[in-house]
Amino acid sequence: MAQINDNYLKLKAGYLFPEIGRRVAAFAKENPGAKIIRMGIGDVTEPLPPAVTEAMHKAVDEMANRATFRGYGPEQGYDFLREAIAAHDFRARGCDIAADEIFVSDGSKCDTGNILDIFGAENTIAVTDPVYPVYVDTNVMAGHTGDANEKGEYAKLVYIRTTAENNFTAEVPDRKVDVVYLCSPNNPTGTAMSKELLTKWVHYARQNHAIIFFDAAYESYISDPSIPHSIYEIPGAKEVAIEFRSFSKLAGFTGTRCAFTVVPKNLKGRAPNGEEVEIYKLWNRRHTTKFNGVSYITQRGAEAVYSTAGQKQVRDLVSFYMANAKIIRESLTQMGLKVFGGINAPYVWLATPGRMTSWQFFDHLLKETNVVGTPGSGFGAAGEGYFRISAFNSRENVNEAMGRLREKIKV
Repeated sequence: MAQINDNYLKLKAGYLFPEIGRRVAAFAKENPGAKIIRMGIGDVTEPLPPAVTEAMHKAVDEMANRATFRGYGPEQGYDFLREAIAAHDFRARGCDIAADEIFVSDGSKCDTGNILDIFGAENTIAVTDPVYPVYVDTNVMAGHTGDANEKGEYAKLVYIRTTAENNFTAEVPDRKVDVVYLCSPNNPTGTAMSKELLTKWVHYARQNHAIIFFDAAYESYISDPSIPHSIYEIPGAKEVAIEFRSFSKLAGFTGTRCAFTVVPKNLKGRAPNGEEVEIYKLWNRRHTTKFNGVSYITQRGAEAVYSTAGQKQVRDLVSFYMANAKIIRESLTQMGLKVFGGINAPYVWLATPGRMTSWQFFDHLLKETNVVGTPGSGFGAAGEGYFRISAFNSRENVNEAMGRLREKIKV
């Protein structure tokens, strides 16, 4: 009998969102007439921008013609998309990022897990708590942790607590770590890192020869001009950081699949013999070996995001979801709940009422209002007593859900 990777046996229960799906499915089966409004996972609801679909239709026509048909493309991404990304997302903000330092992929979720292929198991890994579960679970799968304790915290991981007392911001640790995951604007708490705090992190990484995995999947939702959209806005960050970006929440690509990761050429790691190694070359090798690239049609759609029409359309899309976030935030605040986020991010993070645990509040909300959110404990031990509500929904559903909460939930 074949032996399995026993690191998978260390994983706690099921992945958070399948567990939510299981509970919702059971409730729906028992209550077939219930109109359930799902505000849990961060899946978009509005259609792709017209500029994107027009570009994709054109690309489909190209693929139907022998003269313009394309087979395998470059695994790292077509130059037309990489150049557009470099110009609009980085150079326009004063970030010296070259097009060939950008690797196009099918999702930031995939990349934040796949990046571990090129990092050794002896690294000390730090994550915030609460945290996007993928950061933790992929390290467990890769054998970078020990077993979990009764609170679900894994041995060998360093947890950086973010709490209401520090406005859910990640302070630099007082010990050395080798790799740290930062997400800003943050999933799940909806808070964003100031330039001052991010500068402290870059300084810490440079002093400790650490590498920052910076997840900027929600950067387009930042409205405060003082908050960085990229870690490369901080001097020296190219020497210590890898940045992950996505078209999913920016342009509605959750089902279309396109993202990218930035790996600067002057970022270094260390081999077991102490020799310095270019991370760029290792990631390029991994990417070209295990990935065949994003489809030409999809990449033409992503390129259209940067057109004049595309830029206006994605701004309108982001504004729509942020208007939803404002409705949610204001409604919950008026109810007397303690609320965070929802200003520079599409997620609202709230303290559960009374003494309810986050899963108790999940079940109570589902039963009383038929509204689905995400229990905070699913994001880590420090998330207990909190709850995430997503602004990714129709305006009709958001208004209906908040009306139900005002009527049924007592604080």
